Amino acid sequence: MVRGIVDKSSHLEELNRDLKNQLLKLPTLDVQIDDESSPLFVATQRTAASLAKCFAGQQRKIAYPVLP
Repeated sequence: MVRGIVDKSSHLEELNRDLKNQLLKLPTLDVQIDDESSPLFVATQRTAASLAKCFAGQQRKIAYPVLP
C-alpha cells in the first residue's frame, strides 16, 4: 500500500489531507496471523506478545502477520 502511494504521488515532501487519510488506513488492513484474519494493529500486538513468550522460553516460534 505504501509503495502504491509513493508510485502514484509526485510530491511527497509534505503530507496533505489525502495522503494522511491513505496512511491512516494502514493499521486497519486485514492480515492473516495464526490462520486468522485480523487488523494489522492487532496482529502487531500479537507478534510482540509472541516475541515476549519466546524470550521467556514459553514458545519457540514468533507469529508474524501475512499481508494479502
